[in-house]
Amino acid sequence: MVEQVDGGTSRPVRAGRRLVRWARGGEARGGSPWTRGRVLAVLAVLTAGLLVFHRAVPNSVGHVGSLLEAFLPWLGVVVVALLGLALLRRSALALVALLLPVAAWTYLFGGLFLPGAEPGPRDLVVVQHNVSDENADPAGTARALAGAEPDLIALEELVPSALPVYEKTLAPDYPYHAVRGTVGLWSRHPLTGARRLDIKPQGIAEGWHRGLRTTVHTPHGAIAAYVAHLPSVRVRASGLASSWRDESAGLLGAAIAAEKRDRVVLLGDLNGTVDDRGLAPLTSRMNVAERGFAFSFPAGFPLARIDQVMARSATVGHIRALPATGSDHLPVAARIAWG
Repeated sequence: MVEQVDGGTSRPVRAGRRLVRWARGGEARGGSPWTRGRVLAVLAVLTAGLLVFHRAVPNSVGHVGSLLEAFLPWLGVVVVALLGLALLRRSALALVALLLPVAAWTYLFGGLFLPGAEPGPRDLVVVQHNVSDENADPAGTARALAGAEPDLIALEELVPSALPVYEKTLAPDYPYHAVRGTVGLWSRHPLTGARRLDIKPQGIAEGWHRGLRTTVHTPHGAIAAYVAHLPSVRVRASGLASSWRDESAGLLGAAIAAEKRDRVVLLGDLNGTVDDRGLAPLTSRMNVAERGFAFSFPAGFPLARIDQVMARSATVGHIRALPATGSDHLPVAARIAWG
């Protein structure tokens, strides 16, 4: 039952009216447009600080810094929410303060919206996909990936029961392939020297094989191709559990640093975004996509791109997400332009 006071007006209704007056800058708060919304202005400045100085957020406890960086683009939603509140409050102070996070977000991510360069004759089109070890339709997944007409297709979470299906379905257009452990690469061009790549962190049981290195002989020269599936991360009450992922990224980065070929491409489910400092051993050595967000996980409501395409001595142009398959990841496709 709602208590009636003041001639029949309920307390919840009165509280709601006060909230509306506050949002509109009414009598409950008063002040001029330059004095209202100080809290919103402070929040805007803090948001800008997180965007610009995200590397300064400590990672020693709970990998909080990596957790922030995994969802860094989504701070744009915070900026939009603050903008809406600033307009309701009619706060000129908050609106001016919001110029800081808007500028920071645009600097970091605005370029991803720009159109990519025109395709060149030497470009390599690649597709990267974690196909899921629970995929009930591997043949349909393979046909969907081949439909993008890439030169290379990298797959992770290949299980023995599904591997023959992928081999048979992709064989007509991709006669060359190499599989090591649960990762594989299919190619229109010949492959040589395929070998297993040891990126297993300490503490993971034997039999964990998620790395592959091979040479792709394209019409425009040989390329060292790496396919990797780094350990998963978990968000817990204590923070982000990413120690194994970070260790594996370090091993992979060391292998790429020792690679003798100048031209290198890395395709894989890296379980991290390119802003995540946990992938610094890779992003510090390789170029990442210059255009496109291509959020790939989870497939039902993608929040981040953890499926990556990186290259050395080349430019990774526009990256895009492909339609959903039977996996919990979306495939991503990118065009690599060699210098």
